[in-house]
Amino acid sequence: MNPPYLFTSARLGFRNWIATDIPKMAALNADPVVMEFFPAIQTLEETTKFVERMKGLFDEKGHCFFLAERLEDGQFIGFIGIGYSTFESDFTPAPDIGWRLAKEFWGNGYATEGAKACLQYAFETLELPTIISIASHVNIPSINVMKKIGMKRVGDFEHPKLIDFPNIKDCVCYRQRKKLVTSD
Repeated sequence: MNPPYLFTSARLGFRNWIATDIPKMAALNADPVVMEFFPAIQTLEETTKFVERMKGLFDEKGHCFFLAERLEDGQFIGFIGIGYSTFESDFTPAPDIGWRLAKEFWGNGYATEGAKACLQYAFETLELPTIISIASHVNIPSINVMKKIGMKRVGDFEHPKLIDFPNIKDCVCYRQRKKLVTSD
């Protein structure tokens, strides 16, 4: 039995990871089309370490790149959530929003819908003041999602973890700040 969802959007449920999620995520991480804007596809061992890191991040901070499922049928679609970037830059350490979906779910608005729900969770439930998002300049689909969810471009940089990958090392950072609600 899967754990309950922490929160939902209109079509998606978001939860922490369990061991039985690893094979589904490993299949997604082994798809070269999905991993186009990353240094390489990931092995089962790398995926297992990722899931363990996400579980640890959730235990420490109350958020992670959540497993995302379609509500209508419980179908695993990938992850959407709030990670935590610690590489050295002008805008880190900071919580960062990201997503990775299986290609059969692309083009349905799930990344945008899920990212909006994750921002709401981060700002309202976790009370985080600022969220960043990072993508390689060539990852136009992710940059478009950043724009659709209202994030603003902060700047360009060479990602220190991608220096050895010239086709993806030039990145962009977007940011969204929690909107303050004031009463009159």
